[in-house]
Amino acid sequence: MSVPSLEDLGDLDGKRVLLRADFNVPLKDGEITDDLRIRAALPTIEWLQEHGAIVTACTHLGRPKGEPDPKYSVAPVRARLAELAPGVELLENLRFNPGETKNDPAFVQELIAGQDAYVNDAFGASHRAHASIVGPPQFLPSAAGRLLQREVEVLLPLRNEPKRPFVVILGGAKVSDKLGVIEALAEVADSLIIGGGMAFTFLKAQGHHVGSSLLEEDQVDTCRRLLASGITIHIPSDITVLGPGGKIGDPAAGGEVRQIGADVPDGWMGLDIGPGTAAEFTDVIMDARTVFWNGPMGVFEDPRFEAGTRTIAQAVADTRAFTVVGGGDSAAAAKQFGVDHQVDHVSTGGGASLELLEQGDLPGLEALRGAPNA
Repeated sequence: MSVPSLEDLGDLDGKRVLLRADFNVPLKDGEITDDLRIRAALPTIEWLQEHGAIVTACTHLGRPKGEPDPKYSVAPVRARLAELAPGVELLENLRFNPGETKNDPAFVQELIAGQDAYVNDAFGASHRAHASIVGPPQFLPSAAGRLLQREVEVLLPLRNEPKRPFVVILGGAKVSDKLGVIEALAEVADSLIIGGGMAFTFLKAQGHHVGSSLLEEDQVDTCRRLLASGITIHIPSDITVLGPGGKIGDPAAGGEVRQIGADVPDGWMGLDIGPGTAAEFTDVIMDARTVFWNGPMGVFEDPRFEAGTRTIAQAVADTRAFTVVGGGDSAAAAKQFGVDHQVDHVSTGGGASLELLEQGDLPGLEALRGAPNA
């Protein structure tokens, strides 16, 4: 899995370097609410500038439909980048051009025109075979930035040689979104903890009633097969539910909230693991030597259904295991509950971290291994 590093780029004094970063930061009313992704690229930028490189950065921001959209302009990012890393140019949103997501060779040529080298530091986008990710290494000396390199160094050993017991915590909405990684990690993990909306498909597979909870009927047989496969899978034994008439995110709308066992009555909706389950899951986490967490245990954005995710976040912070939070909602939860600095590694890519663990490789890494200087 060796990819070229910054040191493999040779003499950069006076050379122009195209940096693919992941500055897909959260915005509200045109203002950046969290600049972590910009700051995460600074070690790479500073190294390049110290070695005399002239850096041009590029990023996607949001999901524009392949054409310019003022809502997704990188102007706020450009302003913050100018404060943090003076002298770095930032191109406009890559996804304003339809050639980015289509990996159009003409757009690749447009990106690399006048550039002498390429650095990929966008781990969160490296599972996409987009023009800015897989195109430049075909033509330019290329390298992984410090952030991308660190992600690979942390995540690949989880797949290949974790310290045991290795506990994987998976939450979020859908089994189908994570089926590949469930099956891949089931081969290396000692146990899986399943929470969030996806837990109800597992509960249905065990014969429980799930009421109006999120359910993927077409995945029930898959969950039944996984439960019968001999893998240790922990699923909720009690649930926090919202009664008829209630509305997620709107306590004022009414609807009773209560804790029940593993069966959800008709008309009720399971929205978090219960306190008993949270305690059971915590015991498993505290006994682990390696923990990977991706996906919340419930709708933690609603304070009525945050307790399960909060408890798991605290357990991940408190355990003596080597702990990795797999980006996305889990990283947001770790930050919301104030434990992000107590975790060994918070990944900058939710989808990318899952795909790397599932496949053992990413299009962005494969492209770097094929670079002229590799």
